[in-house]
Amino acid sequence: MFLNPAMSAALDRIAERAADVRRAFTPGAVPQHDDVATPKPSSDFTLDPLAVAAPGDDYFVTRDEHGRIAYTRNGSFALRGGRLIDADGRGVCGLRAGGALTELQINEVDEALGRVGEAHIERDGSFVYRRDAIDPRSGLRESQRIVVGRVALAAFPAATRLDTDDNNQLIAPAGVVPQIGVAGEGSFALLAPMRLERSRIDISESLVRLKDAYLTFDALQAAEFAKGHLGKTAMDLLK
Repeated sequence: MFLNPAMSAALDRIAERAADVRRAFTPGAVPQHDDVATPKPSSDFTLDPLAVAAPGDDYFVTRDEHGRIAYTRNGSFALRGGRLIDADGRGVCGLRAGGALTELQINEVDEALGRVGEAHIERDGSFVYRRDAIDPRSGLRESQRIVVGRVALAAFPAATRLDTDDNNQLIAPAGVVPQIGVAGEGSFALLAPMRLERSRIDISESLVRLKDAYLTFDALQAAEFAKGHLGKTAMDLLK
């Protein structure tokens, strides 16, 4: 069955509206359509020391296994194999001494020897952990504060709408280069540690819009069926 352009466009609208509904409970999710956006961003407290909320309209920077850069406002970070990762398993990028953008990863030796404790993210984006070790000469336990790097932030020009690729990653539109920095420096405000930003998608409005999209498609489908039935009747009369 071949769909006419109107029906094909209606199916695309259903897919777009369904995407907003699916992400209505994802921390930091931004709607594809402004008519389902919540009036004001808000966040919730969490006991997770690696969770963090981004300031304003800034994004965290991530990198997947193929080295592709993507952006997110979901600060549900975790440690896996010493790497700081986002909710989808992508590496969280940060800035180390010298300003190079790289994935944040704790010292491999510390990870292998189990010397990592109290990993957390601070207001200025510092990804920190406590290194525990025993002095071989005195036998005393020593603790040292280790700063892996600072979580990177990306700021886009006002009204920029990020694109979504096949893997549901937010990517910069063609030709748009964000400003990269860290919290508390330049135009970047401080982070909110141990908080997660709520989705910016109103679930009630998004469900209403999805229902409208389905009704539109059903109406077009009924009209197409009636058109085909009318054509068949006319052909029967000519026989």
